[in-house]
Amino acid sequence: MATTADILIIGGGIAGLSAAARLGPHGRVVVLEAEDQIGYHSSGRSATMLHYALGDRLIRELTRASRPFFENPPTDFQDAPVAHRMPVLVFARDDERPALDALKAELDDFAQLEALDQRGVAELCPLLRTGPGGATCGIADRNGLRLDPHALLQGNLRMLRRTGGALVTGARVRQIARAGAEWQVATAAGSYSAPIIINAAGAWADSVAQMAGVAPLRLQPRRRTIITFDAPDGTALEKLPFAKTVGNELYFAPESGRLFASPMDEVASDPCDAQPDELEIALAAHRVEERTTVKVRSIHSRWAGLRTFAPDAHPVVGFDPDAEGFFWLAGQGGSGLQTSPSIAAIVEGLIVQSAPQSAGSNAGDLSPARFRDDRIPGSAGVANC
Repeated sequence: MATTADILIIGGGIAGLSAAARLGPHGRVVVLEAEDQIGYHSSGRSATMLHYALGDRLIRELTRASRPFFENPPTDFQDAPVAHRMPVLVFARDDERPALDALKAELDDFAQLEALDQRGVAELCPLLRTGPGGATCGIADRNGLRLDPHALLQGNLRMLRRTGGALVTGARVRQIARAGAEWQVATAAGSYSAPIIINAAGAWADSVAQMAGVAPLRLQPRRRTIITFDAPDGTALEKLPFAKTVGNELYFAPESGRLFASPMDEVASDPCDAQPDELEIALAAHRVEERTTVKVRSIHSRWAGLRTFAPDAHPVVGFDPDAEGFFWLAGQGGSGLQTSPSIAAIVEGLIVQSAPQSAGSNAGDLSPARFRDDRIPGSAGVANC
């Protein structure tokens, strides 16, 4: 016999769990996670910074709307802080100065930025190679936030459970069917039913949709690689910023007594348990040595995660116009963690029609209807179900 709920959420990453935490007070919510732990494929493998040099204006607006949550989460959300201050530095060579100026103009609406000359760049990040061929200018946001993905995942799970909701791990979906007013979902951990199903399956979101007889959105998972390595002796790691090139070449920052770095690769991938490729590992080390004075003598650890993008690189949030009760929550790309509070508020507003929308957001910009021939999104909301 199927376990019944008001809302089933497929996917136990940050998107699914943050939405579950917001929806829990409105009805019985069950999260179905295929793996044996939450946030396994993407959320737990993220660089986890809140900064505004990611994405376009829509992503920045969602990020800005999320920031108050990270700075002041609910008192019962988590025992430990979910974020701490870390400066963000975007640096550039002389030939990259026009790109840096253009980026600053875009970001001025979102953060208090400090323009830095070569000396200022070196003072903020002494590891950078400066001067001819190196960084000669930069912009700094002294109020960047380093997010703790595990604290965020566990905090949202705690909020869900306090409302009587449940997480089921090892619940890989095998079949989805619509029966009357209910969605029937068969998983490796049992069968479940609910009038509303939220597809928060990340890289597998299109596959979940197809199982349900819903047209896919042509989502594209892309692999990103990260390595960790030792900093030079005597480096004051606690004073270093999150530093990135003005173009999408490299970012690095302190991580658990070492440095981590990514070549900002976006390699198209099938949905899978992503593993780092030797080419991207070598590229990360090369770019660190090209842009900094650090020698990557040995790599301590390496990993890769999938970041999944919609065709227009904007998140997809809303009811599918052709499938009653089927709700998309996918395509967050690399912004899933830093936009999760505001997107979860949008989910709540769309599903629980009496709930307020997140400030500074336009749910219409995120609707899956933009990929459905200008059709009007379906509405299968609940009101305090």
